[in-house]
Amino acid sequence: MPSAQEELVFAPLGGLGEIGMNAALYGFGAPGKRKYILVDCGVAFAHADMPGVDLILPDPAFIEKNRKDLLGLIVTHAHEDHVGAIGALWPRLQCPVYATPFAAGLLQTRRLAEPGAPDVPLKTVQQGERLKLGPFEVEFVAMSHSIPEACLLAIRTPVGTIVHSGDWKLDETPGLGRPTDIARLKEIGEEGVLALISDSTNILREGESPSEAHVAEILREKIGAAQGRVLVTTFASNIARLKAVCLAAQEAGRQVVLAGRAMERSLAVARDCGYLDGMPETLPLDAFARLPAKKVLVLATGSQGEARAAMSRIIRGEHAVKLSPNDLAIFSSRTIPGNEREVGAIVNALILEGVDVITSQDALVHCSGHPRRGEVEQLYQWLRPRIAIPAHGEALHLRVHAAFARQIGVKHVLTARNGDMIALGPDEPGHLPGIAHGKLYRDGEVILSEADECFRQRHRLAAAGIVSIAFALSAKGDVVGTPDVVSFGLPQKGVDGRPLDEVIDRALFDTLDSLPKAKKRDPDVTCNAVEKSVRAAVSAVWGKKPHVHVLAIEV
Repeated sequence: MPSAQEELVFAPLGGLGEIGMNAALYGFGAPGKRKYILVDCGVAFAHADMPGVDLILPDPAFIEKNRKDLLGLIVTHAHEDHVGAIGALWPRLQCPVYATPFAAGLLQTRRLAEPGAPDVPLKTVQQGERLKLGPFEVEFVAMSHSIPEACLLAIRTPVGTIVHSGDWKLDETPGLGRPTDIARLKEIGEEGVLALISDSTNILREGESPSEAHVAEILREKIGAAQGRVLVTTFASNIARLKAVCLAAQEAGRQVVLAGRAMERSLAVARDCGYLDGMPETLPLDAFARLPAKKVLVLATGSQGEARAAMSRIIRGEHAVKLSPNDLAIFSSRTIPGNEREVGAIVNALILEGVDVITSQDALVHCSGHPRRGEVEQLYQWLRPRIAIPAHGEALHLRVHAAFARQIGVKHVLTARNGDMIALGPDEPGHLPGIAHGKLYRDGEVILSEADECFRQRHRLAAAGIVSIAFALSAKGDVVGTPDVVSFGLPQKGVDGRPLDEVIDRALFDTLDSLPKAKKRDPDVTCNAVEKSVRAAVSAVWGKKPHVHVLAIEV
């Protein structure tokens, strides 16, 4: 039995307030003596208003401070928004990582294969297995999702069972892998569930998500009717979808060419795990040029408009794959919020080239891996939790999910955000003082705080450009030689028609000529005067103030 001071807590570090960056901390014990497990450690993807940022990661400051009490990191499934931060953040956690074979395989071939990646102690577990970690016993329950081996976690503790859903849906025909283990969910519900922390991604949609089998049927129909080349772009990790496309191509007499390393990696891992039995062999990219138009199907990465992925390179003419009028491009994917502009640009470029385009707006060529409201209600009926905490979603998703849970009769419904700490038991649930949290930005190979000054500076440079000025000053305060002036990101002419180069030069030389020699003997004073003068002069004829960098060298 737990002591009077021991309690069970839930503390999200990411994923409650945004799509992605999922990281959920569970702790048990007295304050200061708690043992923890971390469920998932994912990334969110940077938007266009984050110049230079590659990925967004949860800040692990709290658990890093308590890492001696961190018993393990448990992976629900292999999507990047659940595992993408493991390689970057594991040195701060230094705990065992537990994942199913497919998730472990993708981690090893992607994030943990990057240059400088840490040697993470990966331990594989099977769906249906139980894992004992200190006061926690974690059961991995098979769930359908848009990737193999997704798991719901039944986390048993001395004060009750928590169910952490991960990403899931109800699909009796998922294409490959195990369907949601409904019988086991019902048994867990009969045992008694203290709290359910569950996916909110599709809570705004009524009914139930379509099955992968239905999508496979439509893809087979569209691919079979195509007259020219066919290109299909989808998520590289959706192995069931990739297999369905390959089988449809085989039926239509087409050979499949892969365009994108992510697809090659995913299929290699799936093959090692035994998921591709009966699927025809794919061909490397160099096979595209020698195959007749009616005999080829290209599987391409870049369904989200990623600049370096195959789809973006194809429309820029930088790729071996070339499409012609009346070829067919199928977007077997949904557009992740924030990527609409990039995806729209690819769709429009294809249409302008005369390519026929089919998206999920036109036909059932994609289905979500997340549950709609009818499926969410079914899970609540099976588990009958005493406490509900919506997770995996933006503020609107969490609020609607909370209202829905109250409507169907859950006794305690709590809304949490990143950095909250929720007491789940043994007493009545409620909020405790919050913990350190935030976002980290992956910028090239460097991990930076979201408050780093460089990001504010980049916004400023993106909005108004930069003027760089360098000149030499003698000890007497005379300018030696000709100043060097370079500008980036400024228009060529101002509103009065004068070239901005002339405006900058005039402001520079007027300032240097008018400054007393006594002041020019001080390089800092001189630089400040030139900076203010040039910025004001450009602003007067442009209406924007550029960043002005001035360097005076004493000679």
